[in-house]
Amino acid sequence: MPRAGGRVVIEDVRPAVDGGALAAKGAVGLPLRVSAILIADGHDRLLGWVRHGPPRTTAGTASSQLPSGWRELPMEPLGNDHYAGSVVPADVGPWSFEVAAVPDDYGSWLRDLRLRFDDGQDVAVELQEGALMAEHRATRADVSATDKRALSALGHALLRRREAARLVATAEAETAVALMRRTVNRSAATLAGPFPLWIDRELGAFAAWYEFFPRSEGATPHHPGTLKTARARLPGVGQMGFDIVYLPPIHPIGVTHRKGANNSLTPGPEDPGSPWAIGSAEGGHTAIHPDLGTIKDFDAFVAAAGSAGIEVALDYALQCSPDHPWVTEHPQWFRHRPDGSIRYAENPPKRYQDIFPINFDTADREALWDALRDVMLFWISHGVRVFRVDNPHTKPIAFWEWLIAEVHANHPDVLFLAEAFTRPAMMRRLAKVGFTQSYTYFTWRNTKRELEAYLTELSSTEMVDYYRPSFWVNTPDILHAFLQHEGPAAFRLRLVLAALTAPSWGMYSGYELCENLAVREGSEEYLNSEKFQVRTRDWNDPRSLAPLIEQLNGIRRRHREAIALLRTLRVHHIDSDHMLCVSRMSDDGSDVLLVIVNLDPHSAREATIWLDLEALGIPADAPFAAHDELTGATYSWWGPANYVRLDPAYQAAHVLHLRPQQ
Repeated sequence: MPRAGGRVVIEDVRPAVDGGALAAKGAVGLPLRVSAILIADGHDRLLGWVRHGPPRTTAGTASSQLPSGWRELPMEPLGNDHYAGSVVPADVGPWSFEVAAVPDDYGSWLRDLRLRFDDGQDVAVELQEGALMAEHRATRADVSATDKRALSALGHALLRRREAARLVATAEAETAVALMRRTVNRSAATLAGPFPLWIDRELGAFAAWYEFFPRSEGATPHHPGTLKTARARLPGVGQMGFDIVYLPPIHPIGVTHRKGANNSLTPGPEDPGSPWAIGSAEGGHTAIHPDLGTIKDFDAFVAAAGSAGIEVALDYALQCSPDHPWVTEHPQWFRHRPDGSIRYAENPPKRYQDIFPINFDTADREALWDALRDVMLFWISHGVRVFRVDNPHTKPIAFWEWLIAEVHANHPDVLFLAEAFTRPAMMRRLAKVGFTQSYTYFTWRNTKRELEAYLTELSSTEMVDYYRPSFWVNTPDILHAFLQHEGPAAFRLRLVLAALTAPSWGMYSGYELCENLAVREGSEEYLNSEKFQVRTRDWNDPRSLAPLIEQLNGIRRRHREAIALLRTLRVHHIDSDHMLCVSRMSDDGSDVLLVIVNLDPHSAREATIWLDLEALGIPADAPFAAHDELTGATYSWWGPANYVRLDPAYQAAHVLHLRPQQ
């Protein structure tokens, strides 16, 4: 049996992914909580530290001498052997952290000294022990000259002929405690780690997305819109407060087996086809559809978006139309049927004759992977730093792990959104191997029970270490039955839920106009889907939800940290099956937001909420203000139980900023 090692055992270090095999996620400027269980024999108090910095190739020690670029902060005891500290990353890219712990001999001695003194015992011998402890530390070679002098002074001070109360106060002084913590003997410390982190820029952890088809913006009856005409939509998107405008594929569209309106197999002469049927004689994944313009037009679009405070995200869809240049140049990159024809995409019984999936099992794998990487690098060279990845769950996980690492090696600021509506284990794995954000099941979580369970899973399990959910209210593929049948109030309440219960959220254009017609009953496809045809809209419609969207995104920005930190989300009890109550909170508890939503789009509902005031840092014996950020009204509340009433005809939700009563 080994006899070496420190007395402290370190367990359950978080954040960690698969025991540290893969990187957990953090973001620049947002507090990242590091926690662990620290255990030791006996009753000694313990000291723990989080040490963090750039990855290093050599094994670390718990020495007070930190490696270059590393920082250290103390972990605070939370009770029941749990300790935590918050790191605020400053740089994008790979990062790592360690947890170190030792018995706190001075803290344990000080605790016992106070107990004995309060009991009226003679503490002269105990004070001698404290003095000897300080003087012994002053002889250690690893202690600085300044601290040696301070330790000697503390030792002498504890031996002075003074009343015991003054000597105990000297031992308890903040400067003395800090000195003794700083000079604790770390040679017997236990060290856990390093644990890898990947630090994204803030947009990776906190973003509002808006999707639109540029060919529909500025379109006329016989001419689709262009990248030039689409620029006119950007100020409106920026005014609503979105951070990212996401464009479906902007590449040439194949002619062979082109789909017509509503996914028809018999297109008309002016049907533009699906943008996801990528490639034609005009080019493939690095070309722009001639009807949309040129690469210069795209560069101008990116610049205009930047002027509006928006980043451009492109769709990264790894599939080809039968007319894509790769089909003839690299036929080995596709699967072939026994008759020699190339196999088109299928999701039985559905068939997608206009799309050829790529064969990732090809013997020409290296050339294929390099080509797919180079597609992304091409668009990065034109100012794109955000990609929405189409159906990543249908491509090998190993490919994504390789691609993301390849891109991040020179472009660590690039962000990846995984559009994978699939099995939970696959969605989690894609996040683990590097996808920045992930689509979710939010669209299909509508009841109170469903929402509470899902929000708890995302915020309170190990998923919070690596899975960044993006709540989308709709997509070109998904118009949920709730929106089809429940009217504008349903659109409003889902907006509030998406924007304020998730760090990132998104919507596809037309949602603000409450577009709700499905192609048929029981389908989630839009009637006259923009995937297959051009659609023009009146963005000045007075019924538009744009003012509410602007309001919600404004709330997000005013309460950035509270919304961005998913781990601080708490579900609170509310005694109605039709209402949801969730709090969002900053790391230090100084900013608390309470979101209460009536999930019934037709009827007014009233209920009593029961707040966990201790978790929110709110005194139970004093009034506090609840300021509604949607209406401007302020309520005076006292205690955990408070009454609310919401009528969806007028107000879908309360968004209450809780603060001390003025």
